[in-house]
Order: sequence, then C-alpha cells, then structure tokens
Amino acid sequence: MGIFSRLRTVIAANVNALISKAEKPEKMLNQALYDMNEQLIESKRAVAMAIADEKKLERDMNSQKAQSDEWQQRAVIAVNKGKDDLAKEALLRKQEFDNYYQEYAKQWEAQKESVERLKNSLRELQQKIEEAQRKKNLLIARAKRAEAEQKIQDTMSGISDDSSSFNTFDRMSQKVDELEARADASRELSSFTADESLEKKFAELEKSDTNADALLADLKSKIAALPDKSAEQPQNG
Repeated sequence: MGIFSRLRTVIAANVNALISKAEKPEKMLNQALYDMNEQLIESKRAVAMAIADEKKLERDMNSQKAQSDEWQQRAVIAVNKGKDDLAKEALLRKQEFDNYYQEYAKQWEAQKESVERLKNSLRELQQKIEEAQRKKNLLIARAKRAEAEQKIQDTMSGISDDSSSFNTFDRMSQKVDELEARADASRELSSFTADESLEKKFAELEKSDTNADALLADLKSKIAALPDKSAEQPQNG
C-alpha cells in the first residue's frame, strides 16, 4: 500500500501548491493532473506486479497439491503391491508436499486479499483523477475570475486623491480653467478698447463741429459790427 500513500502525498502536495501559489493556476492544475496520471500509471504497474505474484503463488500452490496427490497414488500402489516400506516413503513425501501446499495456500490467500485491496484503491484513485479532470476547467474559470477581481481591487486600492496621475489631471484641469479665464479677459478687454476708441472718435467729431459753429458765429458777429459802407457813399444826381 506504500505506492498509494506516496500518491496521496503527491496529490496533497499539488493541492497545497495551488493554495499557496495563486499565480498561473491553469498551468499548475495541468501539472497536477499530469503528476496524478503519472502516479496512476506507476500504481497500475505495481498492481499488475502484485497480480502476477498472486498468480505465481497460485501456480506453486497447485503444483504442491498435484505432487502431494501423485505421492498419495504411489503410496496406494505400494500398499497394493505389499510394499509397505515404499508406501511409508511415499506417504512421507506426500506429507512434505502437503506442508508446502498449506504454506503456499496461506501466502496465496494473503496475496489475493492484498490484490483486491489494491484494485479497489486503484479504482477509487482513478475516479478521483477523472473527477479532478472534469473540475479542472471550472477551477481555472474560478481562478481567472478571482484573479481579475483581485487585480481590480488592487487597482482601486492603489488609487488615491494625492496620486501622481490624479494630481496631474487636477493640475491640467486648473490650467485649462486659467487659460479659459485669460481668453475671456482678453476678449472683454479687446471689446472695451474697441468701444473706447469709437467713443473717442465721436467725441472728437462732436468737438470739431462745436468749434466750427463757434468760429462761424464769431465771424458773423464781427461782420455785423462793421460800418455799413454803402450808406457812406454820396448819392449822384
């Protein structure tokens, strides 16, 4: 039964490796199944050897029984021939083979029981490996889902307001706000400057018109104050 103890140890070691090492579960599961199947092949060989030993013990046992029967017949023949001394010798040889037969029978029975236990263990082991094979894809899918969830959690836990990426984003956002404010100020200042220039033009125009009117009025006033030269000229006739 030592081979099955070693196989259980290998299986347990593979399971523990999967638990302790989360990386690449698909590769590890495939390796675990490969190791299980290799151990299964080795176990089958061991069981085959045990069966062969059982068969050999059975043949040896039957051989001892056959020789015992043969010496029994010889003893009978010796008695019938009145050869008691030969009959005794034959019976002693028969007894010798009977003893061997009994020993071989005990060994054969023990080996037969051992083989049956090995066969049952082998069938149980093969069923477990087949079940593991069926569960492999499910385990791989679960492992991949858990790995994805863990990656997301790690990413989320690594994100904070003071992280460099978010700092850069916030700084750029503020920079854009500042640029937009400056652009608005420039537009407002440009509009104000244009309005002011227009106001100056109209003011100068109004000032120019006022000066002209004043000058014209002054000229007219001066002309009106001059003496009437036509009245001073002598009349003829």
